[in-house]
Amino acid sequence: MRLLVLVFLLGLVGVVRAAPDGAALFAAHCAACHGDKGGGGVGVPLSLPSFLDSVDDYFLRQTIRHGRPGRVMPAFASLSDAQVEAIVRFIRGWSGKPAPSYSAVTAKGDAAHGKELFARYCAACHGAQGEGGKGTGVTFSRHRDLPIIAPALNNSGFLAAASDEMIRHTLQYGREGTPMRPFLVQGLSERDIDDLVSYVRTFDGKLADKQNISAAESPVLVAESPYTLEETVDNIKQAITSQNFILIRTDTLEHGLVPEGQENTHQVILHFCNFNFLFDALAVDPRVGMFLPCLVTVTEKDGRVTVSATNPQYLSHLFNNDELDDYCRRMRGVYEAILEEATL
Repeated sequence: MRLLVLVFLLGLVGVVRAAPDGAALFAAHCAACHGDKGGGGVGVPLSLPSFLDSVDDYFLRQTIRHGRPGRVMPAFASLSDAQVEAIVRFIRGWSGKPAPSYSAVTAKGDAAHGKELFARYCAACHGAQGEGGKGTGVTFSRHRDLPIIAPALNNSGFLAAASDEMIRHTLQYGREGTPMRPFLVQGLSERDIDDLVSYVRTFDGKLADKQNISAAESPVLVAESPYTLEETVDNIKQAITSQNFILIRTDTLEHGLVPEGQENTHQVILHFCNFNFLFDALAVDPRVGMFLPCLVTVTEKDGRVTVSATNPQYLSHLFNNDELDDYCRRMRGVYEAILEEATL
């Protein structure tokens, strides 16, 4: 009997030990964008007291589950319910206060009047159609007009996570430490605020389909060259200049990966950049630096010369930033023009 009790107790200990660790999960999935202590970075500051005081746990759970399609925040569909709950508890721990509680009551305002108010009071930050401000999250690292970028309100992830009452509370009291001011202080009545909530609820997020289009792209752009490797490299250099880009350096693909002098000279990589384009893209999303400056690889095998480059438009769907898609499309066009000019 004692043995059975001991086995049972050990089993309970195992269950406790197996409970998800919210801090570890946050570090693995959230800290890279939101900061180790929730202070923000690419993502918004989660530890901001006015944020935690105004969002309920349902909002946090749904945000983790659905993300913000096209707005940097990915959806974490692979996490279990227990893991999501552990992350929510960890985030809530920064507050030291109980989570606010909101009802599921739908706002009964006048959406038409709300649209007029939105254009007057909200569009300057959140965009004319609620598409959100430009860029991502917090901007401590570079100058911006606003310290925190206004979120997209016409986003399916936001609309799935935010209750009408939560939106109403945010409009009424604002978010201290952000540009979001209390609308009651600005002279709006509670009826006006209900009208605004009703208008926001009419938004329909339509960004997910654009993600699927990017995902359908080939990850690599490839062209076969009729020229020798040396001639192809010279052609690419000229093509880079014609596209208003600057050649940074030409090297063997294996440089630094194998002992010096043992590199495969039939594999060449060219590094190039347009710094104005680079800085503009970094201002939209600093993660774009993972595939900029630009690279084109030339390889020769069995007398066949091939030119290849990573497809930025394919990569754009991985970043979940609809604003960045335009830069990725433009960069894809540059790569295609260089490959075509070099191999014709």
